[in-house]
Amino acid sequence: MEKGIIIWQSKYGSTEKYVEWLKEETDFDAVQTARAKIDMVKEYDIIILCGGIYASGIAGLSFLRKNHSQLSNKRTAIFCVGASPFDEKAFEEIREHNLKESLKGIPVFYGRGAWDEERMTFKDRTLCRILQKAVAKKDPAEYEPWMAALMCAVGQKCDWTDKEYLNPLLEFVRG
Repeated sequence: MEKGIIIWQSKYGSTEKYVEWLKEETDFDAVQTARAKIDMVKEYDIIILCGGIYASGIAGLSFLRKNHSQLSNKRTAIFCVGASPFDEKAFEEIREHNLKESLKGIPVFYGRGAWDEERMTFKDRTLCRILQKAVAKKDPAEYEPWMAALMCAVGQKCDWTDKEYLNPLLEFVRG
């Protein structure tokens, strides 16, 4: 297997859990985006960025944007983690929103994360409550998948992480 590195950013721990599982499966090195230096990262054959999805953005993506020209000859992939169940339409919107210009062709994979309002920052908890109130005004029969998941998770602790979500990414790595 080629030499690889996982660059990651996790806010509440789900992405970090996937990184640990990915390290077990690949023996890749891992470094948080805040500590990642391009001179170190460009020594690897495979680069995987793992980051949570927050307000439609993928955490840590700025590292790839900033350094893409130096990594353009590397096999690169992104694994993003979100609280919503996988939905092709929503995932395509995330991809289009985040992967523009030089990042456009990078493969993106998805894993479902967790929900724990007690661990959220005040700001995140407040934004989620505002969103929940807005969604509650809609007819539940018209909810998109992420809306239904949001409304079901209110006041609960949920952990949807699952190693199975890594399988498509592992196929890419071994490909």
